[in-house]
Amino acid sequence: MSKLVARLGVPALTVLVLAACGSSTSSTTTTTTTAGSSSANAAIAAQVPAAIKSTGKLTVAADATYAPNEFIAPDGHTVIGMDADLMNALGVVMGLKVDIVNATFDTIIPGLAAGKYDIGASSFTDTKEREKTVDFVDYFTAGTSFYAKASSNPGVSTLENLCGKTVSVEKGTTEEEEATEQSGKCTKAGKKSVTVLVYPTQNGANLAISSGRAELGMADSPVAAYQVKQSSGTFKLYGTYGSAPYGLAIPKGSGMTTPVLAALKVLIANGTYMKILEKWGVQSGALATPAINGAKS
Repeated sequence: MSKLVARLGVPALTVLVLAACGSSTSSTTTTTTTAGSSSANAAIAAQVPAAIKSTGKLTVAADATYAPNEFIAPDGHTVIGMDADLMNALGVVMGLKVDIVNATFDTIIPGLAAGKYDIGASSFTDTKEREKTVDFVDYFTAGTSFYAKASSNPGVSTLENLCGKTVSVEKGTTEEEEATEQSGKCTKAGKKSVTVLVYPTQNGANLAISSGRAELGMADSPVAAYQVKQSSGTFKLYGTYGSAPYGLAIPKGSGMTTPVLAALKVLIANGTYMKILEKWGVQSGALATPAINGAKS
């Protein structure tokens, strides 16, 4: 996840960016400005479980190192981005205030299961494995991209090309899982393994590339594309593969999947959803028909 901070530039690459399912070490609670225009829908608000309706708010966790999907604003604490705007718009339709908490990516799903958060909105790829712990309302599609220094030419455009390479990833992401799995395939084929450098945040993974510890990185396609664009030629994309849904992660049995899905359909129908995606330049990932637990694998 990594988004539009106008001042980002090359030096900031090492301290603020990406994550195919992102993360951050702070846990400041903030809210963001909603793009588009919607109003409360009484029928949908009535579907919100009493336990949440009584508080009047949703506590939403996001790893704010994954621009343009979720990242920290220039004020140093507000979480902004596509996911933040979308959650605020959903909150309006459901008649709820939204508090967005900046949390390390790999702690969000456990936090949902423990009742610490109501929703996880952090570029989560909806997978069958994750669906064992939480439910998802799918709202976007993204692939995975390789990125590296423009001067490096790592020779990687597919997972199979990773053999013998050193790649940096964020902990708990699908990129970590896929790079590790590919390493096993490489050795089984008699090739060199993949050296997978795992960092607690996407910022750490980015720093590894900038400093030369890693030859390349892997991140969700909108995040990698944004990072390359912000680098002013320092970074370059070297290939994208796959396509999978992003899902808003919701604790099983909480009763929130139904109102969230209904609210999302309202935002798609009234144009607010597309306005949010266009604001952050990620409209190519628009999902025409949202669904609950639509993982492909």
